[in-house]
Amino acid sequence: MVPVRVKFRMGRFTLFYIGIMRKLRTIEMSRLTVEDFKQAEKLPLVVVLDDVRSMYNVGSVFRTADAFRVEAVYLCGITATPPSTEIHKTALGAEDSVEWKHFATAVEAVDALHAAGYEVYGVEQVEGSTMLHDFVPVAGRRYAVVLGNEVKGVHQEVIDMCDGCLEIPQFGTKHSMNVSVTAGIIMYKFLGK
Repeated sequence: MVPVRVKFRMGRFTLFYIGIMRKLRTIEMSRLTVEDFKQAEKLPLVVVLDDVRSMYNVGSVFRTADAFRVEAVYLCGITATPPSTEIHKTALGAEDSVEWKHFATAVEAVDALHAAGYEVYGVEQVEGSTMLHDFVPVAGRRYAVVLGNEVKGVHQEVIDMCDGCLEIPQFGTKHSMNVSVTAGIIMYKFLGK
């Protein structure tokens, strides 16, 4: 156990509180089995990967999708599918718990999602995008988000089909984030609805 020193500033005085934090063991975390996960209520969100080339990114998205208990991951175009050693390396088995489908193109995936009643949002820097902090998911609606290729992003023909685009504000010298990091930020936003 590690002692924790917390500083409280009160006027001219600084108080210190020393407490103990202990890491939880895996058996203390009440994790679901794969079977229980498949039966559990899901976050009404589908994550669509549009030509994501890195299998490690795909695995990371699976792992985060498992953590947030999303409905499914749709793998499109050149995006690799399980089983794959590289996907498993970062998914750590989440490719077995999270439902997934493969589509020849993201256009086909978006068509299927619209037909099933989903609102579909691209995650991309476009004219007229909605900044993520301004977006408020509506309870009771089903959503899908499309994340694109690590270099080229979401295909324009897919953006044209989306109900809107979400953009994560960025303030540094780069104009993009890793697709798996972006997926985690986006999934967390939908968790709060």
